[in-house]
Amino acid sequence: MEKILIFCMVCVGSYANGLEKDCLACHQSQQIPSDLIYKRYLLKYSSHDTIKKVMFAYLKEPKKSHSIMPPQFFLKFPMKPKSSLLEDQLREDIGAYIDHFDIKKRLRLKE
Repeated sequence: MEKILIFCMVCVGSYANGLEKDCLACHQSQQIPSDLIYKRYLLKYSSHDTIKKVMFAYLKEPKKSHSIMPPQFFLKFPMKPKSSLLEDQLREDIGAYIDHFDIKKRLRLKE
């Protein structure tokens, strides 16, 4: 039983580490407001599945015209280069990003 618990903790840790290493480290160093970006996606698309598809498409081919952010955003923050991650890793990181910033999850924690 202990081995299963340790394995689960390692899996969850590596899942979060991928998000931290692949995405959030850069967002934090450039002071990009990740929670604001997630809220904009949620307001426009509302479905996690739709958000995942749109984020994936943007990260594979980033263009201002495909971005959820207004043009003024790019005056302060740099345009993201095309992701070099493998598709599976990118999908995993997007899922972890959504889980990390999920508003419903945060509301449940406050109850």
